Amino acid sequence: MSSKPERKSQLEAFGRLLDIMDELREKCPWDKKQTFESLRHLTIEETFELSDAILDADLHEVKKELGDILLHIVFYARIGSETEDFDIADVINSLNDKLIRRHPHIYGDVNAVDEEEVKKNWEKIKLQEKGQKNRSVLGGVPRSLPALIKAMRIQEKARGVGFDWDEPRQVWAKVEEEMAEFKLAHSAENGKIDREEATAEFGDLLFSLINYSRFIDINPEEALERTNRKFIQRFQYLERESAKDGKRLDEMTLSEMDVYWERAKRQAKEE
Repeated sequence: MSSKPERKSQLEAFGRLLDIMDELREKCPWDKKQTFESLRHLTIEETFELSDAILDADLHEVKKELGDILLHIVFYARIGSETEDFDIADVINSLNDKLIRRHPHIYGDVNAVDEEEVKKNWEKIKLQEKGQKNRSVLGGVPRSLPALIKAMRIQEKARGVGFDWDEPRQVWAKVEEEMAEFKLAHSAENGKIDREEATAEFGDLLFSLINYSRFIDINPEEALERTNRKFIQRFQYLERESAKDGKRLDEMTLSEMDVYWERAKRQAKEE
């Protein structure tokens, strides 16, 4: 825990931020115009910038992007206070209360032996808080989440109420089953492919792979982003080095391009 001098310094910094936000909202033409709706897309952008900084392991940028997100939180709270719906104290107190409610193994008499038990308790308490018996377990998954992340959250929430496989081998068997079904749907009879069915089976295959990644403790979003970045680095090497040799990509064969691609792979291993 923070020492008293550190906590005092933290509270002073937060108070200064609130004072600055008040002044900007009252005096700055741009800040005065902002609404929940106008800030929304900027908040999403800042979240992705934080994600990039985390993946780059750039702690300086992480600190900077966390500040930008904190600014947005304070901004929303300031707008909420103007309509007397809520202010930053309401936001923080609501969060404090929720954290205490959802950690009964810390603040109550519930036992939680591992991380999995904590997550199950969290989901159960979350459903109870909604106060609606017929509310879906999956109702809390945001509709606008990217599909891959949404699949992860759907599976996690289903697991929270016991709807899940027991062992990784069972999930892998499902992956193989879905792969076979996709191959069958994608096999053209008389030169025709049922795109609708093939798309549906491909979606099932992706969902099962995401499920398997969860069982072997691999974050599929992070794994795919690493591959995206690796591909970009290698392709940009191909562009750069072939240009040095006076070649144009649109005039090269795939075999010629592959020479540079393999060179990029070797260079990455040596670094």
